[in-house]
Amino acid sequence: MKTKVKISFFATLNIVAILQLFSISSCSQADKVTVASGVIEPTQGNQVKGTVTFKQTSDGVKIVADLTGLTPGQHGFHIHEFGDCSAPDGSSAGGHFNPGNQPHGSLMDVERHAGDLGNILADASGNAHMEFTDKMITLNGSESIINKGLIVHKNVDDLKTQPTGNAGPREGCGTITMTKQN
Repeated sequence: MKTKVKISFFATLNIVAILQLFSISSCSQADKVTVASGVIEPTQGNQVKGTVTFKQTSDGVKIVADLTGLTPGQHGFHIHEFGDCSAPDGSSAGGHFNPGNQPHGSLMDVERHAGDLGNILADASGNAHMEFTDKMITLNGSESIINKGLIVHKNVDDLKTQPTGNAGPREGCGTITMTKQN
């Protein structure tokens, strides 16, 4: 004798929803971004080039930047809202990445734009190298920096003027993208 089991429409929907959640959570662990990078190209009339890498560590995101073509001295260095460098002056990257709606500030400030990375110092030859770990930015989730812009400014960021730090024109622009892991 065969027994038929009837499952209601709503029970079926609940089972499908549970399976989808399980699938999403298992995929998100496997697809978690641990390394990202950006290639800085010069905006119109400028020479700034370089690479910036972002690596998730237990202490935060380690940032390593190597740039050339700068004038000697400090230059504002920020993550911007959009990974769009199509405008000749880099303006298509939008403003500073600020998902928390915070005031502009320095890396040491508790309240700051997530995109505020301070200044990068170029030597007498126009080369700059910087390494630090930031606890505010993330490579995953709704506030991820993936597909955001990287901007190097002409002037020093004063770390206080709202909303930009008075860092001046954009000399270099890049887009942060996931880096394939082995």
